[in-house]
Amino acid sequence: MSIAPLKKLSLVGPVEAQDAALTRLQDMGVMHILPLVPVEARVEKRVSREAEEAYKALRFLAVVPGPRRQVRSDPDFDVQAFVADVLALKDRLRAARDRRDALANRLAHMQPWGDFEFPPLESLAGQRLWFWQLPVKHRAALQSVDLPWEIVGQDARYLFVVVLSPDEPPSDLLPIPRVHLGAKPGRVLEADLETAEIEIETLLGERMALTRYLTLLRGKLSEAETLAERAFADSQTLRDPDLFAVQGWVPEARVLEVEEACAHLGLAVLIEAPGPDDTPPTLLEQPDEAGAGVDLATFYQPPHYRAWDPTRMLMLSFALFFAMIVADAGYGIVVGLLVLTFWRRLGINAHMRAWRRMGLYLAGAAVAFGVIVGSYFGFAPPERGVLGGLAFLDLNDFDTMMTLSILIGVLHICFANAMAFRAKTTRSRYANLGWIALLAGGVTLWIGGMEGSSREVGGALMGVGLLLVMAYASDRSVRQPKDWLWRGFDGLKGAAGLMGMFGDVLSYMRLFALGLASASLAITFNDLAADVMASGSGLAVLGGLLIFVIGHVLNFALAMMSGVVHGLRLNFIEFYKWGLPEEGIVFRAFARKEVQE
Repeated sequence: MSIAPLKKLSLVGPVEAQDAALTRLQDMGVMHILPLVPVEARVEKRVSREAEEAYKALRFLAVVPGPRRQVRSDPDFDVQAFVADVLALKDRLRAARDRRDALANRLAHMQPWGDFEFPPLESLAGQRLWFWQLPVKHRAALQSVDLPWEIVGQDARYLFVVVLSPDEPPSDLLPIPRVHLGAKPGRVLEADLETAEIEIETLLGERMALTRYLTLLRGKLSEAETLAERAFADSQTLRDPDLFAVQGWVPEARVLEVEEACAHLGLAVLIEAPGPDDTPPTLLEQPDEAGAGVDLATFYQPPHYRAWDPTRMLMLSFALFFAMIVADAGYGIVVGLLVLTFWRRLGINAHMRAWRRMGLYLAGAAVAFGVIVGSYFGFAPPERGVLGGLAFLDLNDFDTMMTLSILIGVLHICFANAMAFRAKTTRSRYANLGWIALLAGGVTLWIGGMEGSSREVGGALMGVGLLLVMAYASDRSVRQPKDWLWRGFDGLKGAAGLMGMFGDVLSYMRLFALGLASASLAITFNDLAADVMASGSGLAVLGGLLIFVIGHVLNFALAMMSGVVHGLRLNFIEFYKWGLPEEGIVFRAFARKEVQE
């Protein structure tokens, strides 16, 4: 399978048919909607195609410990109204907590001053009271204050100073800012705080009561997502008083189906092939068992519509790199046992079953490579046994392992260039052949140099490759003589990529380095455990077992992390750079969201 060919469909009809047309398109689930209206400049006003409100409500209720007994069926349950009620409760609870915190903060500031009420302004002849909590070390600063002031209290750290002034004193009157006590006395603030606490308890009770509908809400999330998708499609549709228009990309194999549906609704349909200026989304057509590969292909950078489908190659190379980094059959068996332990849970739908299968691929590859290098939790098999006979690679043979890693890198990058050559239609595709010749020539020179063989073949391949790269590095058209000069500059720039290619090939040496590190740590923990257990006492045996178990758990975790991160990195950075340099857009069908199996 590969990237699905698409057609651009433009549907036009009477505005009265818009609702039926969008409903039918959503039921079919085959169109990637394109916007026909200007994008809303204000982000907060844009219509989201995700059921963000429903998920906010779910998270708000799901964190409540000890939810109420669940309501399993309620024909009158309205997910939109329920979500609105939950989010309104969330806002009220947040406001009540903010008010409670503000009151508590105000009381904390007022407590050192005691409980008092401000006298009327008339009784102070228009003067106002201004308050400072002045550190004792700044007492001398009071001598420079021209306004009337009084120390009304003090403790070991602060002086509580009141200043009289009809207007707010300058901010630099004293070395510290003044204290804002507000107009309410302490006893009123305490009463307000008590009221806020009671309100919070009441709202928390309402929140607890709503948790009885968590099961219904989870079951209705697909309905909420469907409504969000529909609202998004409405926002992308062009409307005037009489007509509406909707446009999108549809897989070529489903165009006839859409045409028939539009004819039934009385809509006009315009079908166009992708033009040179179009950027269609990428729809990877793969069977369900390759769903994990599709996720890998779109996780970092979806391939461009006019590129090639890397799904199968990613699955194969990721499994190989993972196995070489883990480099232990015992760890591979553990991965397989973990997959089998969660086998039923990982089989809830086709997507999870694809990842379950991928887990088995990774486990099988790790076991196979572990057998080849003869490592079982860091232990080597007997040399004269069957397993010993299968171990024909030695991780400690640095020359062989480095050579293997570099050869794998060369093959990986050569394959990327070959697929790029096959997918391109421009003259620059021949530069990919040049890179393949450069890689092949470099490897030939390297291996020939180690074996003392002739280097003419390798040198010739590299020369031909460099000429191809320089000659076809650019798709620039030649319309006037100076364009040849610019092509020359493009050729030099292309040749400058030689150092980058060299660095990318050497990057594959991490396969050997990380595999050696994993195996070395396993051996180290085994030796430590054996040394501790050598005394033969019960405590020593227990300590040795703990070192063995904890050490291998840590090493297993590090191996898994390294295998995933670096196994994907070599694909997404080095491989994509040469085979899939252009980023695509993921095809996202306007469809109903169904409840998972």
